[in-house]
Amino acid sequence: MSTTNRRKRERTSGGIRSASRGAVLSAVALGLVTAMAAPAVAADGPTREQLMADCASGEGKCSFNEPVLGKAYLGDFHQVSDSLFNCSTSDATQSMGWSDTVGSTDSAGVSVTVGGKIADLIDLSVTATYSHTWSSSHTENSSLTMTVKPGEVGWISRAQVMQTVSGTWQTHYDSPKWGHYYWFVPDTVTGPATNGTDGQSNAVTVKTRKMTAAEKSSCGSGAKHGRAFVVQH
Repeated sequence: MSTTNRRKRERTSGGIRSASRGAVLSAVALGLVTAMAAPAVAADGPTREQLMADCASGEGKCSFNEPVLGKAYLGDFHQVSDSLFNCSTSDATQSMGWSDTVGSTDSAGVSVTVGGKIADLIDLSVTATYSHTWSSSHTENSSLTMTVKPGEVGWISRAQVMQTVSGTWQTHYDSPKWGHYYWFVPDTVTGPATNGTDGQSNAVTVKTRKMTAAEKSSCGSGAKHGRAFVVQH
C-alpha cells in the first residue's frame, strides 16, 4: 500500500468510522467520502459513549451531518394527572389539572438534555436543512373536568406527536485521539414534534378503570368512606 493510500485509510467497527486528517480533507475537497476499509481492532478505538461524551463536553469539535426527519407519529398515551378514586355511590365530577413534559432520547436510549451541546448541534443542523427549529423537549399543562363512576378510578392521559431525526456525528480532534483526527458515528434521536406535524395532533383524554379488590376494601375505612378522593400521581 502506498504512503498516500495509508494516509487515506479509514477503519470501520460497530458503526463507528475513523479517518486521518488527510483523508477527511481530501473527501471534503472532492465531495466524496473515502471508502477504503481495513481491519479494525475494537479495543484500539473509542466506544460510542466516549465519542458522544466528547461531543457533549466540547473536547471533540462535533457536527451532526445530513439530518433526515422521519414521518411524525402519535406517541403512547401516559398518565399526566393525579388519580380520582370514587368510593361514593354516585358519579364524582371534578376538574383536574395536568402537566406533561416529553423529552428526547438517542439510539442508545440516552436522554438528550435540554439546552445541552448535543441538543444544540442537532437543532443547528435541522434548522439549516429544513428551515425550522428542532426542540429536545416539550412541556404542556392545562386542566380537564372528569366524571368517575362509583367504584372506579379516573385520570388524565396524554399522547405527544413524536418524530425521529437521523444523521451522522462527525467528531474532529485537534490532535489524534485513538489514532485519528476524525471519528464518525450514526445516530437517531426521537423527540417531540410540533403539534400538527404531518397531520398528527397531540391528544388528551380521560381514562377510567374498575378499582381493585384492595382499593375497594380501603373505601370502607376512615375519611375515604362514601367519598371521592385524589391520590397524587
